[in-house]
Amino acid sequence: MGRDLYLAELLRQPLLGKGGETVGRLSDVIVRLRGRNYPLVTGLVARLGGRDVFLPGEQVANWDAEGITLASRRVNLGGFERREGEVLLRADVLGHRVIDVPAAEFVRAYDLVLERTSEGLVVTGLNTRRPRRLARLFGGGDGEHDRRDWRDWKSFEPLIGHARSARVRSVFGRLGRLKPADIADLLEEASRTESHEILQTVHSDPELEADVFEELEPDSQIRLLRERSDTEIAQVIARMRADDATDAVNELPQSRRQPVLDALPARQRVKVLTLMGFNPSSAGGLMALDVLTAAPGITAAEALREAGGSRALQPEVLTSVYLVGEGDRLTGAVTLVDLLQADAAAPLEQLADADPVRVVPDTDIEDVALLMTDYNLLTVPVVDDEDRILGVITVDDVLEVIIPPDWRRRGHAPRPPGRPERESPASP
Repeated sequence: MGRDLYLAELLRQPLLGKGGETVGRLSDVIVRLRGRNYPLVTGLVARLGGRDVFLPGEQVANWDAEGITLASRRVNLGGFERREGEVLLRADVLGHRVIDVPAAEFVRAYDLVLERTSEGLVVTGLNTRRPRRLARLFGGGDGEHDRRDWRDWKSFEPLIGHARSARVRSVFGRLGRLKPADIADLLEEASRTESHEILQTVHSDPELEADVFEELEPDSQIRLLRERSDTEIAQVIARMRADDATDAVNELPQSRRQPVLDALPARQRVKVLTLMGFNPSSAGGLMALDVLTAAPGITAAEALREAGGSRALQPEVLTSVYLVGEGDRLTGAVTLVDLLQADAAAPLEQLADADPVRVVPDTDIEDVALLMTDYNLLTVPVVDDEDRILGVITVDDVLEVIIPPDWRRRGHAPRPPGRPERESPASP
């Protein structure tokens, strides 16, 4: 089928008529996104007679690095209008930043490889290494296409900046492989246009969208929320954990807090208002209100079934079951590990720590952190003056507060190597 083609080379070549005469210049290559399959070349944009015109792929007799030959002497000079799912490789990808999904970082696309297949030309590889100056100066050559520079197109998520094309790429594609914290890191580094496109894709999964907003630094979170209506902000906050939702509401301009609160579902609004009554830097302001509690007399097996069915609780909270007696007073705590290792018929009161570490709502976060360190705890219950359980603090929330801001702003920790990346079918 002939050697592969490189976009940077093609864009320098003339457009040739059927008789070999030059009729114009290649301006861009058009591909159609096809989900998990490689993008298929469907046509080109050519510069003919001082204007850009669209030529469908079937009007091209031969794609070659020395020139693109047309199949017919007659060319439709109609203007080009992009359709849904179409991407212009030069205008949208070449020289632009794309998301390196395995590394969860932005990289720049310096060239693309087009491979000849039985269904036509498809984009299979992408080069993220800046072209060497001398190689460009002397016309490229084999050194320009070092195999080590190329990676599989499927390892990247392009940011097209075209709404109708963006809709074709759902969050269940490449971005869906990233963790919420990875997407949040990308958003904090992204330009305004890039962040809008990432959020547009993430928006197709409301739960993921809420998780991403929870992971954003406060400044970035509010910057992105402020661009939405009160109702749209409430839709995101409604799915966030109550403590994170409260922080987000507190960071909003004063004039927008009440309208957003009014737009929240009643259950989430009550939780947020409750937490807003506590100092944000205290145990009460940091606690999660949903807690797994049980009566002392139930068995280990029954408690495990309760834990298994508590899917509305955040996973970080599900490390212990808290025993409550008369008047909802805290009478003990037992970890899920202890329950798994215990006799299934054993009652909780025989397995539980009868005097668990607990804090009151106005306890400083630093004191909470010291207690969790001293007693090797993942969670700490928060109780009122009468020992009634109000909520629980998780270790991840404590770490988020006590880690110094300058540590959080430093470069992201290197990601460990994941699965080996499939070698690109491109063979420069």
